[in-house]
Amino acid sequence: MSFTLPELPYAYDALAPYMSRETLEFHHDKHHKAYVDKGNELIVGTGQEGKSLEEAMLWAHKNNPGLFNQLGQHFNHIHFWHWMKKGGGGKSLPGALDKSITGDLGGYDAFRDAFVKAGMGQFGSGWCWLAIDNKTGKLEITKTPNGENPLVHGKTPLLGCDVWEHSYYIDYRNARQKYLEAFVDNLVNWDYVGQLFEKGPIKLAA
Repeated sequence: MSFTLPELPYAYDALAPYMSRETLEFHHDKHHKAYVDKGNELIVGTGQEGKSLEEAMLWAHKNNPGLFNQLGQHFNHIHFWHWMKKGGGGKSLPGALDKSITGDLGGYDAFRDAFVKAGMGQFGSGWCWLAIDNKTGKLEITKTPNGENPLVHGKTPLLGCDVWEHSYYIDYRNARQKYLEAFVDNLVNWDYVGQLFEKGPIKLAA
């Protein structure tokens, strides 16, 4: 089984003006496709062919860094496209998720502040996240370098924002904070985040 590039769940211009058609064409059609193609090349002969993306990714994180870079980014981007939608963002969150954000993080405004700060605090390329700690069941804000994600650290990602420059430089140049604020305020698909929250922790064998 080889991995495939998923189609975007919306038109290329659907997220404008917060994320342009040009950004989506480069990000999805070039960058994400490259992760898929390289991952399919590097997985050959590892014994992970036929495994789920999550299983292969977790194995590669411990055993094959080059393969992990590709699979991690493939996993991250599959969700990233669904973490955004036209007319997204804002404070209208699914009830159970809203309650946990209030209880664990101090409310929406505290979440927004911490999420943006995590994205700003990630030096170089990487991601910022809202995740569930699989051991405690509590929500937390975290960040990871390059293609890493919470799943390889025993946490379940609910929302992630890509802070690699190719995700925002066309639209925002070096203004990463404006990009992060636009993402939270205008793009986040809270319905999808809520669906992941309701599914609960993803637990894979070590």
